Amino acid sequence: MSQGLFSTILKPNNFKWYGHVQRMEEGRLPEEVMKWRPPGRRKRGRPKLTWVEGIRGLMGEKGLMEEDWNDRSSWRKKII
Repeated sequence: MSQGLFSTILKPNNFKWYGHVQRMEEGRLPEEVMKWRPPGRRKRGRPKLTWVEGIRGLMGEKGLMEEDWNDRSSWRKKII
């Protein structure tokens, strides 16, 4: 699979998951895992950005705001 096609499929799925977890009620495990930060520094060779930081960077590129995920139908239209 080519890199362009892979990223075209992967990004909307990441946005869907991010919106899904953000809409969950407080205290759910997926939300806690997404917000968790490991203590200390990352070892050599690890990505400098976390998955959430990467998603937020992509949201900035697409012009999406943090609160946009509240309205599910408009969120889905914006991420595709």
